[in-house]
Amino acid sequence: MPLARRHFLQSGAAAAVVAFLGEGCALPRAVDGRLGFTAVPATLRDAVTVPPEYEAQVLYPWGTPTGIASSMPAFAPDASNSAADQAVQAGMHHDGMHFFALDGRTDRGLLVMNHEYTDERLLHAEGLTPWTEEKTRKSLHAMGVSVIEVELTSAGWRQVLPSRYARRIHGTTAMRIAGPAAGTPLMRTAANPGGDRVFGTFANCAMGVTPWGTYLSCEENFHGYFGGPKEAASRATPAQRRYGTVSGSQWLDYWRFDERFDLSRHPNEAHRFGWVVEIDPFDPGSTPVKRTALGRKRQESATCTRTRDGRLAVYMGDDSAFEYIYKFVSRDKVLPGSDAAARAANRHLLDEGTLYVARYDADGRGQWLELRHGHHGVDTASGFADQAEVLVHARLAGDIVGGTKMDRPEWIAVHPESGEVYVTLTHNTRRGAPGMPGADAANPRANNLFGGILRWREDGQDAASTTFAWDHFALAGDPKWPDAGVRYPSDDADAFGNPDGLRFDSGGLLWVQTDMAGPAIGKGPMAALGNNQMLCADPATGRIKRFLVGPNGCEITGCTVTLDRRSLFVNIQHPGETREDGSGTPNSAWPDGGAVGSARPRSSTVAVRRRDGGIVGS
Repeated sequence: MPLARRHFLQSGAAAAVVAFLGEGCALPRAVDGRLGFTAVPATLRDAVTVPPEYEAQVLYPWGTPTGIASSMPAFAPDASNSAADQAVQAGMHHDGMHFFALDGRTDRGLLVMNHEYTDERLLHAEGLTPWTEEKTRKSLHAMGVSVIEVELTSAGWRQVLPSRYARRIHGTTAMRIAGPAAGTPLMRTAANPGGDRVFGTFANCAMGVTPWGTYLSCEENFHGYFGGPKEAASRATPAQRRYGTVSGSQWLDYWRFDERFDLSRHPNEAHRFGWVVEIDPFDPGSTPVKRTALGRKRQESATCTRTRDGRLAVYMGDDSAFEYIYKFVSRDKVLPGSDAAARAANRHLLDEGTLYVARYDADGRGQWLELRHGHHGVDTASGFADQAEVLVHARLAGDIVGGTKMDRPEWIAVHPESGEVYVTLTHNTRRGAPGMPGADAANPRANNLFGGILRWREDGQDAASTTFAWDHFALAGDPKWPDAGVRYPSDDADAFGNPDGLRFDSGGLLWVQTDMAGPAIGKGPMAALGNNQMLCADPATGRIKRFLVGPNGCEITGCTVTLDRRSLFVNIQHPGETREDGSGTPNSAWPDGGAVGSARPRSSTVAVRRRDGGIVGS
């Protein structure tokens, strides 16, 4: 978007001052120190609200040209952009994101971000019906990953247009399949008998970054796009039912116009999704790679850290009720560097290693249980022909070895100094229901409305350890809600619900983002919590302060901070959502503004900075 069209958010300017200090009051003096900012109150304002010491700027809304020199179509407010246009524009519903510095600079870099899913009512000029081949293509192009170049100017952050780095990766991009499952029977299809190539990535939610400078995008709710005729549902296998890939249960009828999504004709196609996808952001001509050694699941997070002996550990969640937390440890050591040579030298590191699932015991101890064919009952007798099947059906292997069934494990973050690992468990209202698992030590609340944050410390402070100690950092929610079992690490912590996004900055501050469902916001148990928000926590003291609140209906996600910690980027996802199934009328026109209904709400990246140029979080 040209600089002239970019606008600073009302919440980051005079309106925020009035809201906190009263009309005519001066801005407060900048406060040094951790969490020195003025806490933002819970609010239902249809705007991005930040502390008065800060300003926020919209940077990359859905439909903005990505910056590919050969084609930069402008966003059409009536949604008349074609599928071809959408393939080179910002996708919908921005999610996980990372800032990659260019030449070590903090004022110029690449923002790489996921686009999780689509709202067909907003994406197409005539909405969901009639469904067509063109709409299928446009929908696939509206998910995936964006790579954009940004720079800091005297007027704030701006997108560099065009950019030689600019790239859109989406649901029809050619990709390679690598690792133990590549080429095996479960990965072979009529279109790809070799089982080593696939078109597309979609349902991209959380992410990770490797030490050698590549981006890891996680395919989460891929199951909703595979389907077929309802009468074929009776033929679904137990594995298909466990992963939700059942004919007739699809969210969209891709299968009618792209036969690879028809489970009754191509059941193996769904096995080629649900993976961690490795992308080289610095080489727009590189081929993304799906890394099967990390296991297939509704992939949420791929957080990397090093073991004591220099290998790589990757922590992952499976974002469904009663699913597991996983860890992958590479066989080989990470070779140093993050330039092109280092990326080439480490390109096979994620293809060989050991996958584990976590068990959290009642005494505060835990164990990583290996998922390896021929061990712990994971063998031919239990339905696994080889290691490839263990990885394709990692959930089923986790059942056999006895992993702890969690309350929707989402983002995972590793403290940059202590190595402590934190995971958000967003909620699970099915816990304790008839026929469902009851409360346990790691998931202590039945009908868990609010979620929480759990953490653990690997024995020996070594990410390769197979044992650890764990506890709860926070059991989230409104402390005044009856019998909610809320517990925060400090008495003055700001309350929140349904934690989802999670990111440590290099200074050890923990950024927590929430995802209360649109229909629940401002009502019942969530009434006192306002719109979805981002909070900043200091694990050393237990203090938690509300830093940002988003517009109506949105989720806050995708936090990344520059190396100098003076700029923070955050994604505002699905503003205006009033129903989780997308059937309601949007209750926001953010960020373009005006009365509700005057403009299509657009997921956007927002850049946040202190007005005095200081450290974000101070």
